[in-house]
Amino acid sequence: MAEEEKIKRIAKFRAILEKRVKETETELEGLRALLEFADSVLLEEGFKRAEIPRPSPPTAPEITQPPVPSPPARKGERITPIKMVTGELLANLYIQEDNLRVVPAEGRDFNVNIPPFLAFLVERVLEPMKEKDIEAVKEGEIPPDKMFSYNIVRDGEVIREITIKNITPDRSQSLKSAIRWTLEKMYEKMTQSGA
Repeated sequence: MAEEEKIKRIAKFRAILEKRVKETETELEGLRALLEFADSVLLEEGFKRAEIPRPSPPTAPEITQPPVPSPPARKGERITPIKMVTGELLANLYIQEDNLRVVPAEGRDFNVNIPPFLAFLVERVLEPMKEKDIEAVKEGEIPPDKMFSYNIVRDGEVIREITIKNITPDRSQSLKSAIRWTLEKMYEKMTQSGA
């Protein structure tokens, strides 16, 4: 009889656990949806944030080198520099109709493994846009030649250029903001680590 009572208690306990697991999974889905919403708001708002000035660490005097010119703009491209608040040039955006090229400034060796490049820019911004357009092509909503695509040109692990094609007007500002924010964060990590 004691064994039967024990089995009943374990069965009741199991039912409680099962219910709690379902509740937790539902809560987790809700949290993921909220996280996605927060990401989309950040993209739409262009990562507007208060800049907290940090005291700059003492640095050794810089050895100035003659500036190396950025690659020339191709015919019909507009150039938009991406700079830190302090004025350091991070990269140039070369914009032409619905295409965009991101070329890091000379001396800015952005490594693809420096966060948040892969985890944010690639996985949270570029890939979802690409996947959405793949589905739109399958559904016949857009022709294949108008599908969003991107290519990361690398020299080893160092980013030399990011080419993005078929950017719709509604994605343009979000992309520029995401690229700017990503490069700023990467540069901050590089300067903090002395990379």
